[in-house]
Amino acid sequence: MKIEVLGSGCTKCVQLYDNVKKALALAGKEAEVIKVQDIPSIMKYGVMSTPALVIDGKVKFSGKLATAEEIRGML
Repeated sequence: MKIEVLGSGCTKCVQLYDNVKKALALAGKEAEVIKVQDIPSIMKYGVMSTPALVIDGKVKFSGKLATAEEIRGML
């Protein structure tokens, strides 16, 4: 599984990254988690507001901060 956290590095983007790590621990799963801060790379997904979460190439949400429990449900 490959998880990408899209964002410029703002506080919410950092928190989303941390929540992804917590969700993986809660679910007992492992994944490659990557921070994507490059605007052209973010735009390739059609994301207009960050933070955003991409799991295995599919945008799960954008423009909000999800909790670890919400993310766990997406895994």
